[in-house]
Amino acid sequence: MIEHLATIERDAQGTSRVHRLDARVKIIITFAAIISMVAMPYSTAVYPLALCWFGLFTVWWALSGLSPRVFFWRYLMTLPFGLFIIFFQIFFENPYYDVFTPIVTFPFGISIYAESVEFATILALKFTACIIWVILLSSTTPMEDLLQGARRLGFPSVMALSLGMMIRYLFVFAEMYADINDALAVRHFNAFSRALSYRYRMKILAYTIGTMFLRSYEQGERTYTAMLCRGYGKDAYEHLKKKALTGREYGLIISMITLFCAASAGAFLFWA
Repeated sequence: MIEHLATIERDAQGTSRVHRLDARVKIIITFAAIISMVAMPYSTAVYPLALCWFGLFTVWWALSGLSPRVFFWRYLMTLPFGLFIIFFQIFFENPYYDVFTPIVTFPFGISIYAESVEFATILALKFTACIIWVILLSSTTPMEDLLQGARRLGFPSVMALSLGMMIRYLFVFAEMYADINDALAVRHFNAFSRALSYRYRMKILAYTIGTMFLRSYEQGERTYTAMLCRGYGKDAYEHLKKKALTGREYGLIISMITLFCAASAGAFLFWA
């Protein structure tokens, strides 16, 4: 997964209408989509609302000119962080229901409840409906534009600088990881090969992890020094050039926020 970090920044350098939008517009729209979805109570009203979110996202993604394969790959990379927790919800009783109907019963008193499956489904839809807008934001906005846009919206300068340096170092670490991985491959080392003894594989992996730790520490010091030489400091994002939003961009923000609020209210009133 770490090898694909560079592709995110490369795709963000596009020239579509979505790419050319000011970063502040996309940040506000993303937060509006997430907040309106999270604010929706846990009920079946999430089903039509999530469908509306997916439809809106499809239009935006089509306008960005990016391949659907890019989206599905990046969405799959986020699944371990969300669905791992969501999956275990089907085994527990939660406070949103009073009665629980077992579907499957396992030994040791473990059961899968119909109500818990419904709750997990709603939670998965909420997670997906939020994460797709984050994927759109990261796939159409270069990291420097994203940091500058956040700073113009009031994000603290020190936090913007720290976040920027951390993200830039991730790309350096990805290159370092690829180099070490290639070095092991050239030497025909495979950590999953049963032709090698388990003890030997663990020994080599331990050496590799130690090497990466030391190289990361040394590279981090060099990266920090190099960025300071290029003018980065605590005030790097303090004095950005003022950039006013156009009337069309204000109209887009208001339209999307209104649409999100109307869709949430409509789903809650007519479906819940």
